[in-house]
Amino acid sequence: MLLASLPPLSKGGHAAHCKRCLSGLPSSQVDIDPAKLALSFYCLGSLDVSGELEKKTKDWEREQWREWIWSQQTRGHYGTGFRASSYMTAKHSTEEHSGHDNPQIIMTYTALLSLSILRDNFSRLDRKGLLKFLRSCQNIDGSFSSEPLGGDSDLRTTFCAFAISTMLDDWSGMDVTNALQFIYSCRTYEGGYGQSPFGEALGGTTYCALAALRLATKQLDPLSLQDRQKTVRWLVQNQASNGGFSGRTNKDADACYCFWCGASLHVLDAGDLVDNAAMSSFIASCQFKYGGIAKIPGEHPDPYHTYLSLAAVALLPPNSSEGASWALCPLDPLLNATYQTSSWARAHIPAPKVDDDALGDAGI
Repeated sequence: MLLASLPPLSKGGHAAHCKRCLSGLPSSQVDIDPAKLALSFYCLGSLDVSGELEKKTKDWEREQWREWIWSQQTRGHYGTGFRASSYMTAKHSTEEHSGHDNPQIIMTYTALLSLSILRDNFSRLDRKGLLKFLRSCQNIDGSFSSEPLGGDSDLRTTFCAFAISTMLDDWSGMDVTNALQFIYSCRTYEGGYGQSPFGEALGGTTYCALAALRLATKQLDPLSLQDRQKTVRWLVQNQASNGGFSGRTNKDADACYCFWCGASLHVLDAGDLVDNAAMSSFIASCQFKYGGIAKIPGEHPDPYHTYLSLAAVALLPPNSSEGASWALCPLDPLLNATYQTSSWARAHIPAPKVDDDALGDAGI
């Protein structure tokens, strides 16, 4: 049911909710503590996209968060990346490399974006080790595992590998052709993409597939016009009568899919087909009165749905009729971060360029 009039977007309340979650989780969310680094990204991302990071946080807090994220960078036999948190590490362990401390590919993607939000200079990033880590995660079928030699292996982890390679501006950490073949194999008859071959089409993995294709091929050249039209049709049909998007055919709407499906349409240059007013109305109805956005109206909020809802709103074109509270920082749909943050990542994460003239002067 659409709201008769659109209430304000409580940017300050949502930012306060996410800042609280950076300090500690409510009892209803302690199950996601093992994914603390991803949780941090959703919190920091919410502060970033709402334009509240500088207003709601102090310099010492941002520095503290930076240091905590860097403390999760872990080196091992299979390269360097970021772990979810220190929960698996013995406090007094003296092992240089622990089998319980392997980096995780999704956490590495979120760590790089979180540090970009905090405007880190990445002087501590082990770029060669990160490329080795990516190579150790790629499987024979082209997909990527979440950890070296094992873990989840699907389009989510494969997208993270593409995003990390983009931010590094270095694709030598993967077999791109093989990875693209894996993405093609996940396409379904509906036009969406499943988590793995022969899986049901999902909004989240469809975004992962399309964004990865766009990052690697720039113009989505591998998709025919007919394929694009079929994907657009499926995505548009997923917008429900209440304005939200469902993640699968004949499922109820969920706030997070406003981003996954909406961003997919933007990647396909079809963002104008989203019913923006209806989607904004649905997201407004999912707002919690004390801050945060829930998956559906009446549920408890969490940083994941808060961030993805705000990210979906940030993709909408400016509309003065919605009020100033609905104006957010523009979002880069390919990396899932504000354009300012994605620009920072692309500028500071790659290895510094070597000046050929300087090498010549040095006799190298």
